[in-house]
Amino acid sequence: MSAFERLPWRRMILVALSVFIATFVIYGSWKTLTLPDGKAYSGAAWRDFVILGIAQGAILALIALGYTLVYGILRMINFAHGEVFMVGAFGSYFFADAYVKSGFMNRHPIAALGILFLTAIITSVGVGILLERVAYRPLRNSPRLVPLITAIGASLFLQNAVRGFFGTNTRGYPKPDILTGSWTIFGLEIARIQVVVFVVSVVAMVALQLFVSRTTTGKSMRAVAEDPEIASLMGIDVDRIVVMTFAIGGVLAGVAGVLFALTFEQVNFFMGFRPGIAAFTAAVLGGIGSIGGAALGGFALGLLQSLGPALLLTGIGVPSPFQLKDVVTFAVLVLVLIFRPGGLLGSGESEKV
Repeated sequence: MSAFERLPWRRMILVALSVFIATFVIYGSWKTLTLPDGKAYSGAAWRDFVILGIAQGAILALIALGYTLVYGILRMINFAHGEVFMVGAFGSYFFADAYVKSGFMNRHPIAALGILFLTAIITSVGVGILLERVAYRPLRNSPRLVPLITAIGASLFLQNAVRGFFGTNTRGYPKPDILTGSWTIFGLEIARIQVVVFVVSVVAMVALQLFVSRTTTGKSMRAVAEDPEIASLMGIDVDRIVVMTFAIGGVLAGVAGVLFALTFEQVNFFMGFRPGIAAFTAAVLGGIGSIGGAALGGFALGLLQSLGPALLLTGIGVPSPFQLKDVVTFAVLVLVLIFRPGGLLGSGESEKV
């Protein structure tokens, strides 16, 4: 073997790529931060980017938790989870539309919001359990590629089913008047819906962590995630735990669907695709299979999507930097898979699929 062939090419390529990325980040940030007055973003604009990124990250974290729960139990990526999120938002839309037309939305906003969340949760849970029973359970012992392809097929089926039943038009999602405007918190003016998104998301994530760590079902979920065969020998009903996992993922997706619809005030049959991919990226970034990692990855990716285009691309003259936030998403996914396949809170080792 020649000296040329013995060179550590993979390490050299990774080092070169790292240097290129670091150079691009430093140069783009420097150019943006040194723009002259009139072209530079104000301090208020950067503050708004951070607040928006946190709110978006909270929604991504909720969706990412669904990915990470299913992966932790079954070692499969449920690519139809974005559509579970979508059908939850769609299910609540019809109630929201009826309530705003009747005036119930603004007369009793708390009750109306409670019904919207409940409707979205029931819809998402029902679709999630149906997916597990019909699409995934018969393939549980198949090679990993088979359920992965099935998940992609289920995603396309749900998209086109909603498209066929309800059409392709984007529908406006109403919100109660109490969520319009802003509140001043610690001297910062923050949109009310963003505060609600953050609070509801954090409460849901804390509740999930407590459920998994302190309840009997949660301990059973951890046992099945560790070794399904040993768990079944200990008397744990693995099928029930798997169904419960999909149900919990559906609850989180339903909550995220309503928060997303209230934030952007619209729903359509394709609305689950981009948030679904972004949430999967967040789960990988934080460490797929880790609840804390999914939450961390969601908030981190939300901030990257909000701040990244403005900070890195504005200064180098990109005309529409915010149209490229999906580029940031996929760039993060590729970089994590290259440099740390296990994610920020993972082992750092790649999984064989």
